[in-house]
Amino acid sequence: MRGRIWVETDGRPAINDAGADLLDQIAVCGSLSEAARRLHFSYRRAWMLLDGMNRRWPEPLVKTATGGKRGGGAKLTEFGHGVLRAYRDIQVQLEHLLGQAGDPFEHLGGGGKQAANE
Repeated sequence: MRGRIWVETDGRPAINDAGADLLDQIAVCGSLSEAARRLHFSYRRAWMLLDGMNRRWPEPLVKTATGGKRGGGAKLTEFGHGVLRAYRDIQVQLEHLLGQAGDPFEHLGGGGKQAANE
C-alpha cells in the first residue's frame, strides 16, 4: 500500500510528488529544461509547476537564470532545499505508518482492489 501527500497554501498545492521530483532533478542537473526532459514533462508543465511552487511559499524554492552567452540555469535556494527535505521526510514517515498499519482493506476480500480496477 502506498500513500501520497501534498502541501497546500490557501487551498492550492504548494508542493506535491511531481513538484518534489522536479526539485530533485533541478538540484541534480541545474537546469529546468533538463529536469523536465528527465521527468518526461513538457517544458511548459515544468515551468508552470515551478512558478506555482515559487509563488506559494514565502521565499522562492528555485532561482532561475535565462539563457545567453553564459547559458541559463536553475538552482534550488537554501529555502528550497529545506522544503524538499521536509517533504521527503514526511513521505518516509507516511510510508512507515502505512507499513505498520498493514492492509486495512484486506478484510474486504479483494473487493477494494477490484473496484479500483473498474
